[in-house]
Amino acid sequence: MSHTPTPPPHHRGQPVAMVDSLPVRALHPSFSSIKHDFMRAHLFLGSHCCLDWRVNLKAAASVTNIHGGGCLGLLAKGDTYHCPLWAVKRYRNCIPIHAGVGLAVVEEEANCSPETMKELLAFLEDDLVHLFDETGIDKRRYERNVEFRDPITRHNTLDGYLFNIQMLRFLFSPIFELQCVKQTGPNEITFWWTMTMEFALLPWRPQMIFTGRTLMGVNPKTGKFRSHVDYWDSLKNNDYFSFEGLMDLLKQFMYYKTPDLETPKYKVLKRTAVYEVRNYEPFIVAETEGDKLTGSKGFNTVTGYIFGRNSKGEKIPMSTPVFTETIDNSTLDVCIQVVLPYRSQLSELPMPLQDNVKIRQVSGGFMAVIKFSGSPTEGYVMEKEREVQVALTRDGLNTKNGFMLARYNDPNQTSTFIMVQQFLL
Repeated sequence: MSHTPTPPPHHRGQPVAMVDSLPVRALHPSFSSIKHDFMRAHLFLGSHCCLDWRVNLKAAASVTNIHGGGCLGLLAKGDTYHCPLWAVKRYRNCIPIHAGVGLAVVEEEANCSPETMKELLAFLEDDLVHLFDETGIDKRRYERNVEFRDPITRHNTLDGYLFNIQMLRFLFSPIFELQCVKQTGPNEITFWWTMTMEFALLPWRPQMIFTGRTLMGVNPKTGKFRSHVDYWDSLKNNDYFSFEGLMDLLKQFMYYKTPDLETPKYKVLKRTAVYEVRNYEPFIVAETEGDKLTGSKGFNTVTGYIFGRNSKGEKIPMSTPVFTETIDNSTLDVCIQVVLPYRSQLSELPMPLQDNVKIRQVSGGFMAVIKFSGSPTEGYVMEKEREVQVALTRDGLNTKNGFMLARYNDPNQTSTFIMVQQFLL
């Protein structure tokens, strides 16, 4: 049985620090007949952050309202009572658990000094770049009993924490990109990240991408990190053990065939269950008029430019993908594009011999992308467009007019079920 009191309106949504352990005093002799085990507290995010109290009782007990306004319910043996941290910090003596007339009182925890938090912020910015390299993290800044948790992994010692890092290095060769670090509570620092991995034990070495945020809890007594909790952007349920998290990992093991060719460069800023947010660098395309998003009209014309039909008679290396783009939200005005090599300079490229082939630079920028496999049809692509639009609207993101279909495989040489397609907004 769980109870979660609602905090006063002026406390809702405030950032809250994780608490390692709280001193408890028994204020009545009747407590000698009851066994209490207040375990380590864990942080939960939401409109009211809660501590997780597990109370092992030899007899039932009642839980009194934080304001003293009556009984919230009964605790049986092994029940969990959710106690909001704002109540612990604001009302030092009002976490009453009654058994007869017994009363337990929680004392307030101190906060880290601003100087300590500033120092730890700078430390993380310098140290996290070594998370998966030979240097490794500076373990002197971590408690020996540091708690690590992500949706599918959990450790409660520094050795376990370091073992998890080394296991990821061995199996996945991760590339870690730090996006942002800032203080989010009196004893809490949060950083946002992107991690790209390849699973070395599978012959096709599937690439996996995760983005998310990490909450680092600080012990104010020692100035060391006592907790590291990861939240993945792709999940609704980030609690350990998350079956949703396991499935999110496994589905990225699927085999897709992508050509070993140059492609426009980008960084993944966020990966959700539906789409990725990417920041593309500028790139150059040769383009001509097409007929529809999934059509091939104009393909031979535009590839003729890179095969030598240009003012210098040069053959230009093939890149991927082939884009079809519409500049509005209809599919009536479509162009087909091939990507030119990354180091190409617009001023140095040969001119096309055909008037209907244009060379231009795409400015890049932020794009929402959904990946799918199979041979695309016009109806299926538009279904994916609606799926992305619904997800973006739900997440409060706006899009510009127009979209692109990226096709990575030659349909004459690739089985349909392993073909890679991407839809970009």
